[in-house]
Amino acid sequence: MEFYLNSPIKDDSLEKLNIGDRVYLNGVIYTARDSAHKRMIDALDEGKELPFEIAGSVIYYVGPTPARPGNVIGSAGPTTSYRMDKYAPRLLDLGLKGMIGKGNRSDDVIRSIVKNKAVYFAATGGVGALISKCIVKSEVIAFEELGPEAIRRLEVKNFPVIVVIDTNGKNLYEEGIKKYKIA
Repeated sequence: MEFYLNSPIKDDSLEKLNIGDRVYLNGVIYTARDSAHKRMIDALDEGKELPFEIAGSVIYYVGPTPARPGNVIGSAGPTTSYRMDKYAPRLLDLGLKGMIGKGNRSDDVIRSIVKNKAVYFAATGGVGALISKCIVKSEVIAFEELGPEAIRRLEVKNFPVIVVIDTNGKNLYEEGIKKYKIA
């Protein structure tokens, strides 16, 4: 099925999503990769605030290339998600509602997704230039010195993702293998 979803997410709209559903995100999402995640967790450990409101937010695991003249952002394809697995449960417990990346997630992250009624989305790898056309505004809001790994606030319009792990913990990667597995 296809769904249009606004971010930040303020209701229980994620519970209607199932693995394999196509979702078009609209609104604000944030970028963060491993270095930024480590800094956010360090800040929390030190009793400091995060650089954005985590509750209801969606984080896109991406390190975009520099924007060419006239463009909002450069190529913005997803990075492999497992590098954020040691940080994700804590952010989910604080209200993070969505993560966008590629690849499998750990059992701890999946349990935390279910516990917090969140969703893991996949963006298609290899089409970062096309995905970037759905980004209408990009602004570095924290850790500028990290370059492509700085935290950015993105405004997106019809940003295409697929539900890979839903609020019930169903996993498209596992179900897909079962479906096509030859006995």
